[in-house]
Amino acid sequence: MKIKSTLSSHEKPIINIEVNAHYNPKSILNEENINLQKENIEEIKSHILATDGMVLIDTQMYFTKPQTEVFEINDECIVMDFISCNNIETQIDQLENEKYLKQNTHNIFYTTKYKGTFKIPAFEKVNYLTIIFSKEFYFNVINEDWKLHEKFSKNILIQKSSYLTSKYLPFTSSIQWVISEIKNCNRKGALKKMYIETKIKELLIHQLESVVSKPKPEEKIDNEEYNKLLEAKQILDNDYRNTPTLPELSRKISLNEFKLKKGFKACFGTTVKSYIIKLRMEHAKELFQSKSATVSEVAYKCGYKDVSHFSAAFKSYYGFSPQKFKINTDSIQLWLIGLSFLW
Repeated sequence: MKIKSTLSSHEKPIINIEVNAHYNPKSILNEENINLQKENIEEIKSHILATDGMVLIDTQMYFTKPQTEVFEINDECIVMDFISCNNIETQIDQLENEKYLKQNTHNIFYTTKYKGTFKIPAFEKVNYLTIIFSKEFYFNVINEDWKLHEKFSKNILIQKSSYLTSKYLPFTSSIQWVISEIKNCNRKGALKKMYIETKIKELLIHQLESVVSKPKPEEKIDNEEYNKLLEAKQILDNDYRNTPTLPELSRKISLNEFKLKKGFKACFGTTVKSYIIKLRMEHAKELFQSKSATVSEVAYKCGYKDVSHFSAAFKSYYGFSPQKFKINTDSIQLWLIGLSFLW
């Protein structure tokens, strides 16, 4: 399976890799970092993880002049696609796609031979995470006759290019969390391969769950209202420490409170209040895992002025106190440090 990405401003491909299409659980995980910069003209960063049957590409790009990227895969493949940018005009051979990429959206698609053309405007930050599987690798991750996945699996088996769902869906906080864990993984060797493969499976579960929890037909929302709800979600994602009240959020997106509450629940499967709590609790978990922070510090960084309110919310969300979680996390980190010396 050969994967190549070329830019109109570069003679040589910026990404040019080849992996064995067969699934091999004993294959090693190779890592590559691409960093191309021209002062005040362009910046291209790409982090690539590759093993037999699977390639993960995390890319950020920025240009001062319009560019065209052509991304190609020479064999049939399944792609988990996570988009974190806007305004990129897109054309994908064999697939009927939306004309422009939407920020913080995701989908899965299968194609017998992939070629995507992306027109990137000047001064637009490009950011995407793409996970590419061979068919053999993918069917070792998920059973092809799984009910949630049946139609898509049949399309793969008859070699019919298709999306898992007709439209790209908004990120859930769970998807954002796992993407962050993948991007910030510092493990090495066999431990890293085990960790990344586990997180990919977790991402796939969240993608399938988001398909299942799409709005029911009677809850269909028009595009204008849907974009306003996405805007509301983005406002909360950007600053969940100092979130606006429901009336303030309603005014910010020019949508009445009733439609905001009902539409948010229909689109994202949770209420505005519950979503804010989820964002704060996941950030708290991240802070406890990544650094030696006190409960009071974490409470403040998550938007709580009262530590007792934070502790109650944390225990309600996770089932145990932040103090107990911190003790367990510190113990696990010490165990992993000790384990790393044995490899």
